Amino acid sequence: MRTDIFENKRLGLYFHIPFCLSKCAYCDFNSSVENNAETLTRYVSALISHMESYKLCAKNHDSDSVFIGGGTPTALPEEELIRLIRAVKKTFNLTKGAEFTVEANPATVSVNLLKKLRRMGVNRLSMGLQSADNGELKALSRIHTRQDFLQSYRAARAAGLDNINVDVMFGIPYQTFDSLMKTLDFVTRLRPEHISLYNLKIEPGTPFFDERKNIKRLSADEDTELAMYVSAIDFLSARGYYQYEISNFARSGYQCYHNLKYWNCEEYLGFGVSAHSYFDGNRFSIIGNLRQYMDAVEDMTSEAPLIAENERIEDRERVGEYVMLRFRLNEGLNSMEFASRFGVSFEKMYGNKALRYVKAGFMTYKDGNYALTPRGMFVSNYILSDILEFEDLGGYIGNI
Repeated sequence: MRTDIFENKRLGLYFHIPFCLSKCAYCDFNSSVENNAETLTRYVSALISHMESYKLCAKNHDSDSVFIGGGTPTALPEEELIRLIRAVKKTFNLTKGAEFTVEANPATVSVNLLKKLRRMGVNRLSMGLQSADNGELKALSRIHTRQDFLQSYRAARAAGLDNINVDVMFGIPYQTFDSLMKTLDFVTRLRPEHISLYNLKIEPGTPFFDERKNIKRLSADEDTELAMYVSAIDFLSARGYYQYEISNFARSGYQCYHNLKYWNCEEYLGFGVSAHSYFDGNRFSIIGNLRQYMDAVEDMTSEAPLIAENERIEDRERVGEYVMLRFRLNEGLNSMEFASRFGVSFEKMYGNKALRYVKAGFMTYKDGNYALTPRGMFVSNYILSDILEFEDLGGYIGNI
């Protein structure tokens, strides 16, 4: 029997593709409608050079999850997306059966492309539906319709993809409680393996932010949004989708392994503009300007900065991150595991505040395990800010 099979550390890999066919009015991610073929090719080449620069320091790591996100990765020319995937497999030690996810807009895929991705080792597709109501999709400035999504979903199944995530949003303009339930009914009847349910957040720098008064007028109030969220949890549970994180639901055995790395404080490397990493005790991020990024990668000897922020995670920060991320998970935080990991009592550090939320019905406590209830998850940013005494956790949490 082999004893060395698990000796190497495990590592997640993320690649950011900042290109879209159209920029959604609510989106604050680093993305653009750049469609110049030369720029797209140059960016993929920069990504490949960037990852190759980490080959040596990652040689003792086995990569068991890969996530190509965006933006819209499938907005890349087919040959460029394939070139990137080949480079990932060549550069890193991918484990057998590693979870390999590509995000896609329903308007940007075909059976032919998906079959090629599947042959290249992509085994998980994440598709952004957002709503099954065409009026709501139009209000979000999505470029696809319900029928476009349905055709793309069927194409993914025809291509042999048997692990599909579907993104859905609630709290969006014109959406009602009933229309959200109809969207969830539409999605669950297709039987995807995973569903992500996100509450619309109106972020600075987006068209929605400029029109926020009107957007809020057209959207459900906070009490209705809470009812939407709680009812969605019950509805999805009844259809066989277990909630394992604030916004994520999966059929048995289909939790997103890559995202669990973030929430379990495990190591990952991010490549591309604005990508984040947690590696060797350091948390760092890449600059967000597209052309500055390509310039810096192409000439590593120059003084052009590639890293935007770099922080050594000390013990206190590590404790705070662990608490924050564990409370995103449905299973919550176990006080005995906390004490084993950090050598200090969770109750001593945070017990009084946690107990207050238990009494108020926002948190549960059983046999040393603390977890947020659905009501608690809905206002988790506030609760965590209070417990950890952070002024604002919203930006960090939203980027996970």
